[in-house]
Amino acid sequence: MDSYKQRFIDLLVRHEVLRFGDFTLKSGRRSPYFINAGQRTGAAIAGLGEAYAECLQREGLACDLLFGPSYKGVPLAVATAIAQARAGSDVAFCFDRKEAKDHGEGGVFVGTAPWDGARVVIVDDVITSGKSIHEAADLLRKAAAVTVAGVVVAVDRMERGRGTVSTLQELQSELGAPVRAIVTIREIAAYLHPRVIDDARLRAIEGYLAEHGA
Repeated sequence: MDSYKQRFIDLLVRHEVLRFGDFTLKSGRRSPYFINAGQRTGAAIAGLGEAYAECLQREGLACDLLFGPSYKGVPLAVATAIAQARAGSDVAFCFDRKEAKDHGEGGVFVGTAPWDGARVVIVDDVITSGKSIHEAADLLRKAAAVTVAGVVVAVDRMERGRGTVSTLQELQSELGAPVRAIVTIREIAAYLHPRVIDDARLRAIEGYLAEHGA
């Protein structure tokens, strides 16, 4: 496993972005782990931004504008843009309001609004159903003639979509753009076992994937 992935997993655990237990997801499924991108310190969000920026670079995703779906995507877009700038690639960023603003600059976007021809990369914490990414892509494409150049998330849960392939693969086909995760849940489990994940927890993760995985 690449060292940047190992650093990223350590960061997720250290700042409790990744937690283990018994969680009910938005989909209604009960999961033995949960990704909570809403809990942050300055060091945590800085580290996350660096990992997202490195994934963008390694995957060769062309980007003029970073978009973070509100709310959890907001700090990710900002932190990734900062990390990109420090690495020598200054790109714009924006995120959406849940309700359009009818005064001041107005509109639904905060930051740099999408423009015709912009290559946009969407950043979010995790893909479960893919619904929020679809909504983000639709919002961007309605605003301007943009190209959704890719999607980057922290963790691929490796769950089955509506058919036989994973949600990530399904989303990639539907968007017509690469969808990349910094790490997969299996990479996390392999790296953390047995230091953080004991045998019982590992069995719970594998059991979940056996039931819901692609």
